[in-house]
Amino acid sequence: MNFPKLYIKGCMLGMALLATTLTSCEYDGNPNDLEDVNPADYAGKIDGYSSSDEIFPNNLVAYWSFDDTKNEIISGTAPTSTLNDSFVEGGVRGKALNLNAGWLYYAQQFAAFRTDSLKSFSISHWVQIQNNGSKRTMTFQLARPGIFNGNINLALNTNAYPASNTDILRIQPTFNTVGGGFQDNLNNNLSPKIGADKWTHIVLTYDGSSGVFDIWADGVKVGGFPNRGVGNNLFKSYEPNEVIIGANYNSIPGKQVNADVNFAPMTGRIDELRVYNIALPDAHISSLYNLGRANQ
Repeated sequence: MNFPKLYIKGCMLGMALLATTLTSCEYDGNPNDLEDVNPADYAGKIDGYSSSDEIFPNNLVAYWSFDDTKNEIISGTAPTSTLNDSFVEGGVRGKALNLNAGWLYYAQQFAAFRTDSLKSFSISHWVQIQNNGSKRTMTFQLARPGIFNGNINLALNTNAYPASNTDILRIQPTFNTVGGGFQDNLNNNLSPKIGADKWTHIVLTYDGSSGVFDIWADGVKVGGFPNRGVGNNLFKSYEPNEVIIGANYNSIPGKQVNADVNFAPMTGRIDELRVYNIALPDAHISSLYNLGRANQ
């Protein structure tokens, strides 16, 4: 078949244009000239981290490793007094603190916990705990001398169920406010599994700009009442303050402030207790959980 010359020329021109277009649109696998990624750099890492120590290290203001020491690591502060405490193997990382109706008490004012230094916070720790059907447990308290409720009270309602119930742990932390009252949160629906041989990761986060107060358990946000408000409802770290691990003042001989006996010295284990001066982003709380599960 004979085609007109004009048609042939048009076809050839179209093919040339198509070839040029395909050449100009050829895929460039690295348009921003980024450095090559070496898979070996991520070998053995979890969420990009080799260790829990790499999570916001510049905002970590207090840390208890419990690896054969009861000292707070960053300041080197030793406890003023202790009761029924020991170190045991099988911690989340290394050893852990074992309390048998016991506690650690630090009477020193930590610089990191002064009013002007602590506006937001995150408290991360691993616990082995059981319900007991009678007494509440205070794993960590930023206490105020002579006052029952501390600036921060990380309370577990271990009184709510018998030890046979390992499916529900009620976590009810509170904090003191600028207005002189206190705010709380509670995991009224969701709960982590617990048990004498199970490490459970519990984290509190508080954002001093928004007033949001969250509870995390085993990498899941579980608190039912996070929006605690601003203004007079914002957190305040009143001074002087002290630290108690595993109890409140009424459990320490000579330090009782009233007749309240709702709390008892802790029976259980604690490991990797960390306090930050920011509300950790969600992804990094998940990373702390994942790293802990891998003993990192």
